[in-house]
Amino acid sequence: MASRKQSSSKNEKQAPRLTRQRTIVLDVVCAEDMHPTAAEVFHEAQKAMPGISFATVYNSLRYLKEEGLVREITFGNGASRYDSVTDRHDHAICSMCGKLVDFDLPGTVALTRAAARASHFQAESVHLTLYGRCQKCRNKK
Repeated sequence: MASRKQSSSKNEKQAPRLTRQRTIVLDVVCAEDMHPTAAEVFHEAQKAMPGISFATVYNSLRYLKEEGLVREITFGNGASRYDSVTDRHDHAICSMCGKLVDFDLPGTVALTRAAARASHFQAESVHLTLYGRCQKCRNKK
């Protein structure tokens, strides 16, 4: 269990309180570069802690997201997925198998500025999602 950071000021944010359950959930999200759904996290977390409930996993994911330790990503009406990489980055998703990979496109900042000018919006964030077929699915005959 992580230790709590002692704060000398009310304005300093306390370190996240990671219970055993939250640590297991975080470990599952960080284990592979697979961007699991809550159901997948639950399935894997049960291996480490058989008595863990889906509600505990879901609440742990919400807590970890609020603390900035994981990022929730959504694509249309599909199930949310969870990412251990919380810095700004983009995703490519396979339209056949659902594989999701991270990438960072160097021109995203310039693209964001151009889109903001064209739309007359003040951009707060931008997330580029590339939809297509991964190499494995393209090679299937």
